[in-house]
Amino acid sequence: MRLHALVSDEATARRAAAGGATVIQLRLKDTPTADVVALGRSLADVEAELVVNDDLDAALALGVGVHLGQGDAGVEQARQAGIPLGISVTTRREGAVAEYAGATYLGAGPIWETPSKPDAAAPIGLDGLSDICLSVSIPVVAIGGIDASNAAACIAAGAAGVAVIRAVDEIEALREALDAAL
Repeated sequence: MRLHALVSDEATARRAAAGGATVIQLRLKDTPTADVVALGRSLADVEAELVVNDDLDAALALGVGVHLGQGDAGVEQARQAGIPLGISVTTRREGAVAEYAGATYLGAGPIWETPSKPDAAAPIGLDGLSDICLSVSIPVVAIGGIDASNAAACIAAGAAGVAVIRAVDEIEALREALDAAL
């Protein structure tokens, strides 16, 4: 079960990992690559997979995975480098294209409305999540408006895990909800 915590600082990353996050995704918008790499290096001892959001150069420097949005450059370079590659999707077609392009997992959503990303696409709901999950053979991680009260519903819809930004503070409750969903 994948539990992604999208974080922007070391303290939050460590708290999330200690609480049961299996993936720490560094989400530092408009931050210089050198600063992302420095944060990544400071987290080398955490017991969670490290992924960098939207900064392929930082991911390559750290030797970790990268998560890219639709239309972001770097998909081919990440695939050629052999690093884990996540791609954000909102539809079955985007999911199939991302899998064909070499994604190792998909970030599907937003499932519900979320204040964490004001420019997010319209929510796809559990039906949209299920549709994406049924269309690919790689893990799908649900994102967008997810917390301990609704994470299990994402697993029931076919997701292999969930990703959270705001709900990092309730990471232990999320882990319990996901474990109970199995």
